[in-house]
Amino acid sequence: MMLTHKEYKAEDLKVSVYKNRNELGIAAAFYVASKINTVLKKKDEVRMIFAAAASQREFHQELLKIDDIQWERVVAFQMDEYHTLPQSAPQRFGNFLKESLYDHKNFKAVHYLSSDLLEYEELIKEAPIDIVCMGIGENGHLAFNDPPVADFNDSKILKEVELDNICRQQQVNDGEFENIQAVPEKAVTLTIPTLLNAEYLSVVVPGFSKAKAVEKTLFDPIETNCPSTILRKQINSHLFLDADSSRNVINKLL
Repeated sequence: MMLTHKEYKAEDLKVSVYKNRNELGIAAAFYVASKINTVLKKKDEVRMIFAAAASQREFHQELLKIDDIQWERVVAFQMDEYHTLPQSAPQRFGNFLKESLYDHKNFKAVHYLSSDLLEYEELIKEAPIDIVCMGIGENGHLAFNDPPVADFNDSKILKEVELDNICRQQQVNDGEFENIQAVPEKAVTLTIPTLLNAEYLSVVVPGFSKAKAVEKTLFDPIETNCPSTILRKQINSHLFLDADSSRNVINKLL
């Protein structure tokens, strides 16, 4: 499928801009499918980490439509979780991914981030992560690595963090919670080095609400006060934008 788009580079980060979030989702899905197939030419399985967020819905929908993905060779992980919520809570990211992805295909294995964090760490450490499918938060966070807790040299694989108010308000804006008081103050997240060590990074960022974060990602100094700026140093990363999320940067990119 031919999609009209523009391509740019921000240091090592490849940036593709599409006219709307549907075309962005299609493009990201075909990109990830191609990387799955590339990995499976070399390995028996592909180990993937998925983000759970409203921004990922179109990408998930389009990925499920692609016929030549060998899902029975895909091992799936999630990148973060509200570990203090009941297992049945609809806001838990594992439940989001189950509904959005896992229930639709025959995965080789699906690993949920539950209360046994040490067991989850051991699963992550069993073999390298091949593909990470992520987004960027309104505060520039990667997973739940908000600016106050982000560490580009984190020695941990997984950690409990306190969420900042911008991050918590984003969950309200996304319709996941009625108000900020209902959003948990703590969560668990894979750390930035854990995510960035993957062979391929797909970064899907649509929508008006992400425009400022995209601008900071591409043009601010590479510092933890906007964690997503580190993506500019990742030769394995591809950022997918739409007209809305790119509106502050489209005239600055060369």
